[in-house]
Amino acid sequence: MTAAPPAAPAPRISAFAEPTRRVPAAWIATFATAWLGIWMAQLTPIQLLLPLQVQAQLPELKPDDWVKSVVAFGVISGIAGLCALIAYPLAGALSDRTVSRFGRRRPWILLGALIFAVGLLLLGLQSSLIGVGIFWCVALIGFCVLSAALTATISDQVPVGQRGLVSGWISAPQAIGTILGLLLVTSLGLSQFLGYAAVAGLVVLLVLPFLILVPDAVLPVESRQPFTMSHLIAGFWVSPLKYPDFGWTLLGRILVNLGNALGTTLLLYFIEFGLHREKTAQDDLITLTLVYMVFVILASIVLGWVSDQLGRRKVFVIVSAILQAIAATLLAFVPDIGVTYLAAGLLGLGYGCFLSVDQALATQVLPDPHNRGKDLGIMNIANAVPQAVAPLLGAWVVAALLGFTGLFALSAIVAVLGAIAIVPVKGVR
Repeated sequence: MTAAPPAAPAPRISAFAEPTRRVPAAWIATFATAWLGIWMAQLTPIQLLLPLQVQAQLPELKPDDWVKSVVAFGVISGIAGLCALIAYPLAGALSDRTVSRFGRRRPWILLGALIFAVGLLLLGLQSSLIGVGIFWCVALIGFCVLSAALTATISDQVPVGQRGLVSGWISAPQAIGTILGLLLVTSLGLSQFLGYAAVAGLVVLLVLPFLILVPDAVLPVESRQPFTMSHLIAGFWVSPLKYPDFGWTLLGRILVNLGNALGTTLLLYFIEFGLHREKTAQDDLITLTLVYMVFVILASIVLGWVSDQLGRRKVFVIVSAILQAIAATLLAFVPDIGVTYLAAGLLGLGYGCFLSVDQALATQVLPDPHNRGKDLGIMNIANAVPQAVAPLLGAWVVAALLGFTGLFALSAIVAVLGAIAIVPVKGVR
């Protein structure tokens, strides 16, 4: 009797294959947990720790001379935004080409988390504006490396029909992370260093479950694309003429995020000096953030899932941008604390829907499966850079133009332009 021929080895799953198998609840849970840590570590400094740290370096300013403080904060944020402009696509491109036995994305997720945490720890020790600027740039580079690699796992592992729901678990933790970070620092009365140390430790701790439990496809060496600096630099340009859906989606994302950042970044100053509630400003900010959080969570999870069921993305993105414009218009022309709470709800509803559905839309307009990380890194620039430039731009608008009315009117206009930019996208319904 002849021996049976040896069984052929199972074919290796390509790292570039379009995913078709739905990810389980455990995958989504660890993904959401990682983003909770990321948002706590990124937004707590932006909303509270950094502005207070910058103000502490300007003791000669009078309490109501807040514009100079915002300008200083804006300059630091703007420089950090330039770092993000490079770090996002570079980290994505490097992860696309990583041939580690641990996979393409996991080494960069770990490296990004460590850089992020170390940057925050050192930031907490700074007592000069130069030091604050340097180490906020370091922290933001870590944030970019971490989030670029983690975002790319959606295109790598999540099927199209599930991406709205999964993307909702990026935005829901953003709202929760913001309020938890604020409460952590304010309710415990943490010092500058302890505040930064707390969020630094949490970002590493909460990213670890995803790193440990979620597998990552290994890229064979023979499948790695050219690894030269000229090739990497050339890849950072994605022609909007050749790939118009990518170009329009990127433009819409930049505009909507800028509109949102203009409407939220100076909210503490608006409460203090626009609504003249100096004594209750921090408590008002936390309460408004809670209102915003509830609507962000509901909109991102529920409407992300609904967009999956309907197979439609554009209408959700357009309506979400318009809701944000309505909220900004209310803030511009009805400066009242009650109306501000209504605007916070509308803004949360619109931005929560936008964050989840637009992220799903972005994964469906990528030009090349070999460069998902790099292309999503370019898309992610539209998240970080508006947040970085908004404080400086917003302070200039308030000081040189029409005060807070001009600021929120500009926020509304930019959001509407973002909605219009999505209309020409043809490859996704």
